[in-house]
Amino acid sequence: MATRTCSMTAEVLEQLRHLRAVVAESADEVGVGVIAAGVPPTVPDDFPVTDTDRYRQIGRHFGMLAHEQGICGCHVHVGVPDRDIAVAVSNHLRHRLPTLLALSANSAVYRDADTGHASWRSVLWSRWPAAGPPPHLRSREHFEHLVSMFVSSGAILDDHMVYWDIRPSDHLPTIEIRVGDVQARADEAVAIAGLVRALVVTATSDIAAGVVAPVVETEVLTAALWKAAHDGIDGAGIDVLRVVSSPASQLASELVSDVADALDELGDRAMIDTYIETLTRSGNGATRQRALLADGACGRDIVVAHAADFAV
Repeated sequence: MATRTCSMTAEVLEQLRHLRAVVAESADEVGVGVIAAGVPPTVPDDFPVTDTDRYRQIGRHFGMLAHEQGICGCHVHVGVPDRDIAVAVSNHLRHRLPTLLALSANSAVYRDADTGHASWRSVLWSRWPAAGPPPHLRSREHFEHLVSMFVSSGAILDDHMVYWDIRPSDHLPTIEIRVGDVQARADEAVAIAGLVRALVVTATSDIAAGVVAPVVETEVLTAALWKAAHDGIDGAGIDVLRVVSSPASQLASELVSDVADALDELGDRAMIDTYIETLTRSGNGATRQRALLADGACGRDIVVAHAADFAV
């Protein structure tokens, strides 16, 4: 599902609740439970490839990669003036990706088992040839050259298969941040969207002021993303700027502090403060999934327990 273009986070919440209610009602009509999770906690029969020409071609070309992609992510688009700015914003936000992943982790249970990772979706997704963190891009031309190389070599079939965690959209005037799992609750999704928008607003202001984006080694960033996928918000993360271990919750607090001015400007500060307070007290979707599993629940029980939160 996708919302229309919104200018206020309250609009996003209203639309998501409506869309999720429609899905929940439709699911109820056919007697199934529906939740929002990065991967299904139950044991699926199979993951049929979407029946369109493009997806059938992807299925033929990529084989099991395509047939094992029963996953759901949370993609946030934020409008930017042009592709040059989008590329610059990508550079400014690369180091934020692990913290956003830790905050949004919601796929700890898969096939009735604890995967050992808070975000198993991100581990599955990372297998694609143009997935994971983007490189530090020298310019829009550098970005377009890389995309052209991916396509001409056959590593991907088209521009839309640039599956980086941040990318300039190939069809909208936006920068797209797509590192997170789909969120269990609508209000959690909106909080992630609010944080992402504040990050983009802060980055564009820094770019206008001539602030240089930090250059983070891809190896460090990849390790930090794996750690965020593994530990989620409840464990340790990697501070990629200082290259040291740090509690994921502390990294999240630092992120919020760094975008405080943008949150105030956008009117989202109270919402984000409440979100972080709740997260600190109760954890996120992955935390709740693991708590149920530890109490003896199976994947089906998790679906039943989380179905009530779907449209909240």
